Amino acid sequence: MLDQILTGGFLVSLLASTIRLATPIMVPALGQLYTQRTGILNLGVEGNMLMGAVAGFATAYLSGSLWLGLLAGMIVGVIWSGIMAWLSITMKANQVIAGLGMNILAGGLAAYCYRVIFGVQSLPPSITCFQSVHIPVLSDIPVIGPILFQHNLLVYLSFLLVPLTWFILEKTVFGLKIKAVGEHPRAADSKGISVSGIRYASVLIGGLYAGAAGAFMTIAYLNTFTEAVISGRGYIAVSVVIFARFMPVRSMWGALLFGFASALQMRLQALGVDVANQIMLMLPYIMTIVALIFASNKAEFPSAYTIPYSRMER
Repeated sequence: MLDQILTGGFLVSLLASTIRLATPIMVPALGQLYTQRTGILNLGVEGNMLMGAVAGFATAYLSGSLWLGLLAGMIVGVIWSGIMAWLSITMKANQVIAGLGMNILAGGLAAYCYRVIFGVQSLPPSITCFQSVHIPVLSDIPVIGPILFQHNLLVYLSFLLVPLTWFILEKTVFGLKIKAVGEHPRAADSKGISVSGIRYASVLIGGLYAGAAGAFMTIAYLNTFTEAVISGRGYIAVSVVIFARFMPVRSMWGALLFGFASALQMRLQALGVDVANQIMLMLPYIMTIVALIFASNKAEFPSAYTIPYSRMER
């Protein structure tokens, strides 16, 4: 068994899968950097991704366009996160309860929408998902080429979001306003910054990213929709933000860590490792818990984290 694991082919396949599996975790995590830096904890990312997944798949299937499917997932993600923003910012609801409620609602609504659109079929509908794009010359490099340069287009675009997110959060006025609102909303308000406006914008951006990640699961990773298509990735994305201490590059590495755990358990099962299947499936989530235990104590949360803001209260 060990000689099968230590082969070059196994390691290349493992690392290439790590990048693919990290993508639907990294993208919503990057979106949650905007949201959580303003002080909003959106635990509804799981449901947000699920709604994006069903919208993306249904649109791609009915229109025949994968890009329209991606756009639909992003739009639905924005709409769904808008509800969460209204609950947490305008209504000042408990953010943990609101997020969990949105996830429960999304689970039922996504299944209902899928049933209405496709009905009950003996074989689930499927699409031809985004195909791998081999970058000329680079994809032919031994070892490195198959790992880094033989993925579909959405994977490449997702990793470009890392420097883009860093630039927006660290080098723009909007990023500075996000920090100000998260650290001291009253001081930001006194300087003419709309606290609710910045928080709404940040939650909607987080929803845009989560909707895109959900659509990725059905139109770029799988080629169909199931109710378990997200399988906790939204919760892992939220934990990655804390693990990464609210930094974009660290979020990428955190997503790659959990992507590696998912890829490893799949490869070990394929090799027939004599470990219960249920234990292997637990591996990514165990790593999430362990990572949070060691990282949460060092994370510097925004001062106004999960605290609703009202101009009339002091």
